[in-house]
Amino acid sequence: MAAMAPSSERRRLKAAAFALACGCVGVAPHWFSSPRNLIPGAALALLLGGFSLRTVLPPRRVPGAAGSSSETAKDSAAPESATLEPLPSLDLVVAARDEQEVIGRLVQRLLTLPARGLIRRVWVVDDGSEDRTGAILRALEARCPELNVLQRGRGDGGGKSGALNAVLPLLSGDWLLVLDADAQLQDDALERLMSHALTGGWSAVQTRKAVVNADENLLTRAQAMEMVFDAEIQEARLASGGIAELRGNGELLRREALLRSGGFNEATVTDDLDLSFRLLLAGEPVGLIWDPPVQEEAVRTLPALWRQRQRWAEGGLQRFFDYWPGLVSGRLTWRRRADLTGFFLMQYALPVVSATDLGASVATGSWPVSWPVSLVALTLSGCVIAKGCSRPAEGPAPPRPTAANVLLAVLYFAHWFVVIPWVTVRMALLPKRLVWAKTSHQGPVDPAPPGEFLDPADLQTPAP
Repeated sequence: MAAMAPSSERRRLKAAAFALACGCVGVAPHWFSSPRNLIPGAALALLLGGFSLRTVLPPRRVPGAAGSSSETAKDSAAPESATLEPLPSLDLVVAARDEQEVIGRLVQRLLTLPARGLIRRVWVVDDGSEDRTGAILRALEARCPELNVLQRGRGDGGGKSGALNAVLPLLSGDWLLVLDADAQLQDDALERLMSHALTGGWSAVQTRKAVVNADENLLTRAQAMEMVFDAEIQEARLASGGIAELRGNGELLRREALLRSGGFNEATVTDDLDLSFRLLLAGEPVGLIWDPPVQEEAVRTLPALWRQRQRWAEGGLQRFFDYWPGLVSGRLTWRRRADLTGFFLMQYALPVVSATDLGASVATGSWPVSWPVSLVALTLSGCVIAKGCSRPAEGPAPPRPTAANVLLAVLYFAHWFVVIPWVTVRMALLPKRLVWAKTSHQGPVDPAPPGEFLDPADLQTPAP
């Protein structure tokens, strides 16, 4: 069931080759005198900057989709649209480990979401929890026959991918919606997501992620803008002939397409990024929807952010190392190959080159020379953030695109210039141990919405 990636040793060799190549690019300009040493950085800034502007500036129209704006999504939603009858069946799937603060709220929310014609089932995998998650789920399962709980041992392995693979053979729905334990959805989210997937002809759809605790501190506010940036960029990439990617929480998958792609890969630390590439190479299109969003928590502290971003960076690099022969082959259109090349250079190669350039500057007592392309990348990021935060958006409102907020986000984005080089060196030098470091969730920052919601703290373990 689980698709297996190349061996850890081959990944180390590819990471070492990538680090060496970026190192050479970062050091080489220092062999030339000023201002000739700025020519490579300036040329790359013009190339990548022009490519990025061509991607984000044109009017948005996602090919084959019903539309990605909130207005279009609302117009295509049930019950007004009767052209999508009958609606297919849907499994709501959650993999939870030590989520006692949020799991009760999520399950009860899923059980009360309107489905209007959808055949809906709720599945939760208790992935070896050592807190009260299991007790809460057993209490809810005893009261709610429509809830299905699958227990896994702490050492069963595979991380989130293993948990999802464990429940996959038990699912019978045409589609499955994968959610994190801290997720929250609007009342009409299921209908609108399904409508978008069916009218767009997608095999998978990722909905925009909205941060519920953006006002908690500067770090959570920056992450809220980062999620807006990510959705804005993905929508632009898709509309310009590139690709969209899954983000784990709020991903809607056609079950048959998932099975044809091999299920969830247990040899990667980011199941969503890995699955995005396997669906792409299998010819299964991935779409994106701006509204309605899936709501989630941002991490609250720098140590938690550091752990999370190391995992994201490692998983992001792994998928390029694992699938690059298919990504550069004729299986993809030239637009998609160009999109992936530009994304890889901006997201992964640029930070490593910049770090090497800085090291060479310190060693030689000269000025850095890659700053033109870094400046262009950060400036364009600020423009995209301002544009995205100005758009109408359902759910928690994104931070206002003030100069202070945009500057905060740009400074925050600079952390990738530390995370990516560090992870690259670590992947190249150290043997890989597949350790899935989960993100801790502390529960909602606002009171529960009206309804028959139980306080998880009041739930008791059913008598055996």
